[in-house]
Amino acid sequence: MKGVHMFFADGFEETEALATADVLKRGGIPVKMVSIYDSKSVTSSHNVTVTADMTFGEFKASTDLEAAGKEDVMIFPGGMPGSTNLAEKAELMELMQKHYAAGGTVAAICAAPSVVLGLLPDLAGKTMTCYEGFQTSLEDQGVHYSRNGVVTDGRIITGRGPGLSISFGLAILAYLKGDKAADEVKSGMML
Repeated sequence: MKGVHMFFADGFEETEALATADVLKRGGIPVKMVSIYDSKSVTSSHNVTVTADMTFGEFKASTDLEAAGKEDVMIFPGGMPGSTNLAEKAELMELMQKHYAAGGTVAAICAAPSVVLGLLPDLAGKTMTCYEGFQTSLEDQGVHYSRNGVVTDGRIITGRGPGLSISFGLAILAYLKGDKAADEVKSGMML
């Protein structure tokens, strides 16, 4: 699937989603925020309602779902039950698997590395991080669990939790546009 897309389900962690999207937009990445529903309105785990750029139907109608390269990224914020709601959207999970198999990149933070990316095949040998307590299902698949705040392993980028949302966004930005672009955004944010 072409482009950079972040997927929103009810119960998402707002800091992980919005801080990441903000960092990417500051870095010139035109990330599209996609509700997995027929409505653009999505409510976070802390009852903050956000209006996404497009519904899931609009996303499917306007996006090349077949081709994917490493610069094409599917991003999954964490939060509960947001991560579970994402994982239960079978059509989205099928698209994620096809996207990754075709050479696309996936990124997830908090519970989403385990709950969502854990549905990818052949994770054995990868190094990933996630919210403490969610690592068991990854380890059971042969993933090397890291307590680092953000981990990039090939075409998989993972973050630990809300406090690392900006670092997670910067890691995705560095992956897409290089360290210089990430450093410029970091400096502009006074980090």
